[in-house]
Amino acid sequence: MKNSFDQPNWFPKPKPGQKILITGATGGIGRQLVSMLLGTPDCIIGAHGNTNKVEWDDDRVFPIYQELVGESSCQFVIEEFVRKARGLDAIVVLSGSINYSGHWLEISEEEWNGEIIQNLSLPFFLAREAMRHMINSKSGGRIVLTGTESSLHGGSEKSFPYAVAKRGTECMVQGLAREGASNNILVNGLRMGYFKSGFHERWHNKTKKELEARAALVPLKRGGDPNEAAAMIIYLLSEYGKFITGQMIPLTGGDWL
Repeated sequence: MKNSFDQPNWFPKPKPGQKILITGATGGIGRQLVSMLLGTPDCIIGAHGNTNKVEWDDDRVFPIYQELVGESSCQFVIEEFVRKARGLDAIVVLSGSINYSGHWLEISEEEWNGEIIQNLSLPFFLAREAMRHMINSKSGGRIVLTGTESSLHGGSEKSFPYAVAKRGTECMVQGLAREGASNNILVNGLRMGYFKSGFHERWHNKTKKELEARAALVPLKRGGDPNEAAAMIIYLLSEYGKFITGQMIPLTGGDWL
């Protein structure tokens, strides 16, 4: 996959040579983020995916394929990138999924635990392992996590466990940011609205008509484009974002106003 984003000269960029790991890099937002980051001179990128493989046409991209199932698999992904890139300056956690799509009244204990592990526990283990490395290297760093705007409104009857996990992410961003500040480790998150990234098609099996109806609920009358999310992440990774920490930044098109 080649860089398809033509960046203007003013576009924010991380420092040249930054070593950035992206988990969930094979999704719509992840692919766009990798593409944009390739416009940064000498940037080294870890592109993690579970099973979906993407061929990156640039030797600055290190693919890492590992199913995330628990703490040890998260540690492996961090260690593998550090080994390949010889360091870690930032991690962007885009990995996560909705595996249960029924009503929460019918969810089993196993299914509930699976949703929480996938969308809260695994991001925590990734962020914690990344922070440990950043503290030990004494070079600071950036951590970017992802939430959902619906978590502020109780989710829906079919996304309630996911929303609960993502509301926990908001607490995690604040707690990690407080702990990381003394080591110049900045931790932030994006509170996502409806994005045209493939998420709703993959995990909710939404039809084109259903997606159009969902977009119509947004005040701007459209879903977000993956490059808009990727651009905000790059801003947080750049020098422009060095006074921002502990924040969940909404990207919603005005949803829920």
